[in-house]
Amino acid sequence: MSSSSSISSSGSGESSVSGGVVPGGTAQSDLGRLSIDKTGWQSPRRSPRRRWLWLLAVVAVFCAVVAAWLLFPAEREVRLAVVARTYPTQSMTTLVSSGYVTAQRKASVASKITSRLEWLGVEEGSRVTAGQVLARLESDDARAVLDRALANERAARADIDRAAAELTDANRNHARMRRLLAENVISRADLDTAETRALTADASARAARDGLAAATAARREAETQLEYTFIRAPFDAVVLTKNADVGDIITPLGAAANAKASVVTIADMGSLLVETDVGESSVGRVKPGAPCEIALDALPDERFPGRVHIIVPTADRSKASVMVKVAFDALDPRVLPEMSARVAFLDRVPSEDERRARPAVPATAVRGEGEARAVFVVREGRAQRTPVRTGMALGDAVELLSGPAEGERVVADPPADLADGDRVRMQP
Repeated sequence: MSSSSSISSSGSGESSVSGGVVPGGTAQSDLGRLSIDKTGWQSPRRSPRRRWLWLLAVVAVFCAVVAAWLLFPAEREVRLAVVARTYPTQSMTTLVSSGYVTAQRKASVASKITSRLEWLGVEEGSRVTAGQVLARLESDDARAVLDRALANERAARADIDRAAAELTDANRNHARMRRLLAENVISRADLDTAETRALTADASARAARDGLAAATAARREAETQLEYTFIRAPFDAVVLTKNADVGDIITPLGAAANAKASVVTIADMGSLLVETDVGESSVGRVKPGAPCEIALDALPDERFPGRVHIIVPTADRSKASVMVKVAFDALDPRVLPEMSARVAFLDRVPSEDERRARPAVPATAVRGEGEARAVFVVREGRAQRTPVRTGMALGDAVELLSGPAEGERVVADPPADLADGDRVRMQP
């Protein structure tokens, strides 16, 4: 059979048709060469030792997680409070107001004349008595005026003596002339002359007495001017501030650039009151003579009993308040003017025992009943259950008869599931 194409065969197993390669029976062998030879490969065997290492690592991680959970449990946010000294009078308080300690008798001591300060005998804190000389001004001119007034007074006294002598002589001569006229020894004109002389001497004596009065008045004026150079305390007081030094010019008005109007400022420490502003809406709860308790920021551990001294009968429209002055029942030497104070107005007079401070915590911090009462004290970030014995109620707080010391922190409102040793942190 003839064909249009020649078929040739080669030893390579390939057939060609018209110059092209045609897959034939030998194509399977070509595909077989593309497969992977597995005769020389074996799957690796996993080592038992490596499997144990992996198992131990998993167990170690699990144990670490459990230990961390047991040793470092999650922190709980709680509200903290401090064991603090509390006064039972807080439960009697109807109103609290702030103010300042002020002296009701206070003076800036100055001079009525203008002169240079020559001597200053006090300093801040000095206690002075009424009439005590605090300072002295230059007084040379005032002393010279006084010396002149004294000399004029002496001259006036001498004029009185001379006028008195002349009056005595004139009266004697007048009496003698009347006797001689009765005897017709002298004329009537001689008697009139003697009478005129006596009247003139009497007028001169009166003028001399008036001159002495004027000289005496001038002397007293000079003494007063000299006294103005001595600056004295008007009442028993304590020196608060020193406003001038030796060499300063002291003037009543202080108009000059370097002049001082006052030398010192003093206050009567026996007239200290607390002045506090009470809102108009609350002033109706304040009564004159009502008991009060005064707390000073400078003496935080002290409470001073007092009473309402006076309610000033006018309001401050800018602050919508009324000033109330509170007096101390007994003044303490540690109380000073201008100290800040808080006044608690009470509804009744407390007893001596009720004025004593005692440690207390918020009532919500105590858990349990009877002998099982306890609080959670926070130490080093953990809540430690601490048994307590409680006393009287102090408003929102309760007295601690035994338990944590003052200043320790406790959980103010412990959750019901809070346990001893739980980690806690303060709420932000």
